[in-house]
Amino acid sequence: MSLAPPHAVLFDWDNTLVDSWEVIHAALCDTFLAMDHEPWTLDQTKAWVRRSTRESFPQLFAQRAAEASRVFYDSYGAQHLDDIRTLPGALETLESLAGSGVYLAVVSSKNGSFVRSEAAHLGLDGYFARMVGAADAPEDKPSPAAIAAALEGSPIEPGEHVWYVGDTDIDVVCARNSGCKSMFIGSTEPLVEEPAEQPDHKFSDLGAFLAFVRDIGNAI
Repeated sequence: MSLAPPHAVLFDWDNTLVDSWEVIHAALCDTFLAMDHEPWTLDQTKAWVRRSTRESFPQLFAQRAAEASRVFYDSYGAQHLDDIRTLPGALETLESLAGSGVYLAVVSSKNGSFVRSEAAHLGLDGYFARMVGAADAPEDKPSPAAIAAALEGSPIEPGEHVWYVGDTDIDVVCARNSGCKSMFIGSTEPLVEEPAEQPDHKFSDLGAFLAFVRDIGNAI
């Protein structure tokens, strides 16, 4: 293959490495009810959740965005460790990449404290050099600042030797904004508007991604 093995692989968190749709949806429903809004269906939640609350809640709740954010995080924090699950293939993928010496980090739109507590709860935190969530960088993804924060302290700079793995259009845009390779996980097409924002490679799941990594001789 012409693609060189990566120096670093950065992962989105929610629904890339862990299954969190149910707990995110429940917290959003609590938030909508508290803000006197009609709760969404799970499908609506899946279609909308892309950006951090810092980026997205002002669009939904206007002047009440800060209040809505507090309700959301209170609800999410009360239940997330009970309901979060590792996705199939996640552990094997991380073990293989770490064993080959690849730098690993997380770049998420979720509040960073939740990402780190979930990783510790699931026993995944030891695989990552850095775990960057919302408000951990000057700007949240898709800003290049989030990718730069994930590589901070390493000798690796953003570029084509860095892969960003995610499951939504915003993950593709984040990779593009940073000059990194975009690896898309999921059975649906990313909802990107510009042809230049299409991912470099698409995979049905983490198992298919790991097989691809092994094919280029990066992991065993």
